[in-house]
Amino acid sequence: MKVITISINGASRQLPDFTSVATLIEELGLVGKRIALERNGEIVPRSSFSTQQLADGDKLEVVVAVGGG
Repeated sequence: MKVITISINGASRQLPDFTSVATLIEELGLVGKRIALERNGEIVPRSSFSTQQLADGDKLEVVVAVGGG
């Protein structure tokens, strides 16, 4: 199985090739949370999480919205 290396918020992580953004969100335990995800400088719409495939060298920034006041 081929492995890719991506960066999430500056931390390196290895994943199986053909991992989708939706699968990564699941692995990070962020399903159902309000998040914003940027891939290589571009916002990834939530509607395309399941179709966006991660690639070797991708740089992701994940921000989790925190409620309160």
